[in-house]
Amino acid sequence: MKIGVVGLPNVGKSTLFNAITEAGAESANYPFCTIEPNIGVVDVPDSRLDVLGQMYHTQKITPASIEFMDIAGLVAGASHGEGLGNKFLSHIREVDAIVHVVRCFENEKIIHVSGSVDPIRDIEIINLELVLADLEQVTKKYEKDAKLMRVGEKSLLDSVALLERVKKCLEDEKPVRTLKLTEDEKEILKSFSLLTAKPVIYVANVGENELAGNEMSKKVEEFAHKEGSGVITLCARLEEEIVGLEKDERQMFKEELGITESGLEKLVKESYDLLGLMSYLTAGEKEVRAWTIKKGTKAPQAAGKIHTDFEKGFIKAEVVSYADLVDAGNFLKAKEKGKVRIEGKDYVMQDGDVVLFRFNV
Repeated sequence: MKIGVVGLPNVGKSTLFNAITEAGAESANYPFCTIEPNIGVVDVPDSRLDVLGQMYHTQKITPASIEFMDIAGLVAGASHGEGLGNKFLSHIREVDAIVHVVRCFENEKIIHVSGSVDPIRDIEIINLELVLADLEQVTKKYEKDAKLMRVGEKSLLDSVALLERVKKCLEDEKPVRTLKLTEDEKEILKSFSLLTAKPVIYVANVGENELAGNEMSKKVEEFAHKEGSGVITLCARLEEEIVGLEKDERQMFKEELGITESGLEKLVKESYDLLGLMSYLTAGEKEVRAWTIKKGTKAPQAAGKIHTDFEKGFIKAEVVSYADLVDAGNFLKAKEKGKVRIEGKDYVMQDGDVVLFRFNV
């Protein structure tokens, strides 16, 4: 999974990126500090893996991972190449979801490109630029396909009808993600890599003394809920300070501040919910590992995440829930208690399933 971190210049994008990836991206008080995107791959926090690691005396623990991309700050006019617009937009097309960092703090020492702090205005600046870029692309595609349809390409009928709806949505200055689409329509749109079709998590970046939120962050939450997007509130500067501490000091500092989840944990949870993802687990002496799949995935396709041969030659899956396994103490005892199930090709995987796949090739 690849997530792009975006926002206007000087809203805390690179600071948040540093905090969640500990990658040390450059962060400075001037626009376009980030030119080429910084990339960091982070482990998805999952305490279940450590428990299984101890149970199986495993040699290796492999968590699921997410790739974060810190993308250059956007300004008004980016859809026409202003600032680093064209470069910015091309990088966004590569990601699965967008984390949109919104400034919700006052600080005279940190320049705001618009001269004042207004989170909803800032959100709308970026959303409009993405809408305009998509509208240009969709209009070209619509005109081309409509012309082909008129001269006999009837197979394009559904595509043209969909493009017409999408075009109208964009002309109304609304992101494509706000449209109600069928699964088939979503599949058609995937090939267009539309910027505003990508799911978004808004991050309300507040001051160090406003961890519970403020009036500005509440406006961001309301905006996100109306749009059907994800939203979290945090202080990027504080998150960056925490990761700079020794690991044993971090927990103590977080407890003093009343922080129960790190920024990374909040982002991962919101990302998984927004994208409809979950993890199943495999465990043994050689390795304990988390595998990320879409909710609703059946056993053979889940097995295919490990290796295509597992899916092709799928016979059955031996499945026990993580909670039942931990309660029993080990896999053998769970089996004795009747908690290990034999599941076939139609089994829909559940979050936290600990699985042993049987296959033949």
